[in-house]
Amino acid sequence: MNARLRLVADRAAATAETSSPVSGPPHGEPLYEEPGPGAARCLGLYAKLAAGVTVVTARGEDGPLGMTVSAVTSLSARPPLLLACLRDGSRTLAAVRSRRTFAVHLLREEQQDLAGRFASPTTTAAERFAGTDTRQVLGVPVLAGALAWSVCLTEDVRRYGDHHLVVGRVAAVHVGAGRPLLWHDRRFGVLTEPVPDAAG
Repeated sequence: MNARLRLVADRAAATAETSSPVSGPPHGEPLYEEPGPGAARCLGLYAKLAAGVTVVTARGEDGPLGMTVSAVTSLSARPPLLLACLRDGSRTLAAVRSRRTFAVHLLREEQQDLAGRFASPTTTAAERFAGTDTRQVLGVPVLAGALAWSVCLTEDVRRYGDHHLVVGRVAAVHVGAGRPLLWHDRRFGVLTEPVPDAAG
């Protein structure tokens, strides 16, 4: 095979490798077919994951929408990407998908009441935002007083089980001073100052 034909063949092979879908585990593999532990045990495991508490907001058809989310993490610095897990069926998720923009607010340790209000399933959108200092950034409602916030452009939304993974490209960001509100073992928590080392 001459050099030109070899180059064409190599390119074709590379294209086939990159374009083929990622295959799952072999069909009938015993471990894959097992139902796994029950939901209660899995939730017990998830409860031990310590996380910062955030509020995700978006612009809905009738006004601002938002929900408390504990599953938010950084994904990439270049390009700047955040990953948030939003519950399937939520109005906030629908707005994130349709408007293609949303904001993520990292709450301060003294904002437990705000986190609880945005987490309550019986609280309306209007009640969640009542009394809050809100402004528009890139068309998205942004809550004043958060430890940090970012406005993101929706890059991708994929469903996994009862949640959707939302990838957002950070378009605007603000970082303030203070300490974050945490969620661990199904309750709020805060960071504590380390005890000084007596030995220096």
